[in-house]
Amino acid sequence: MHLDIIPAPFPAFEALVDTHVAFCDGTAPVESCHRLPVSALFAPEITVWGAFEDGALIGIGALKQLSAADGEIKSMHTLATARGKGAARAILCAIIDTARQRGLTALWLETGVHPDFAAARALYAAHEFVETVPFGDYVPDPHSTFMTLDLRAAVPDAETATETPA
Repeated sequence: MHLDIIPAPFPAFEALVDTHVAFCDGTAPVESCHRLPVSALFAPEITVWGAFEDGALIGIGALKQLSAADGEIKSMHTLATARGKGAARAILCAIIDTARQRGLTALWLETGVHPDFAAARALYAAHEFVETVPFGDYVPDPHSTFMTLDLRAAVPDAETATETPA
């Protein structure tokens, strides 16, 4: 298997975002779904990456710049048929590397508590994300887990971080 991680735009982008939106909307009430629609992913403060296996898009993830010091991980999704192949880990590593290159000191994320998000939460924890309180405009929500990563901490070894599908 060969994975390429490239920034958007790329073929099949909108279809995979629509898949992500449908997945998220099926796990919590609408007021608890914080996924971004395709149009929002083209904002200047957001960079989106795609994971391609042999030319086919199998995963996406985005970095939203919140401030000069903080970023938020958004729209992480891997096709169900491609989970376990390392796409989520590769995208997450690209996001973390880019955040460090941009001089960010912290990354934040919101993800679901539904059992379908367990692998995503495990992936983030394997990369040193820890649970935290709501950040930014988020409010406490029984359907959300909030996590953060201190980018000033030691860089984790990507080879030892276990892949779990997102």
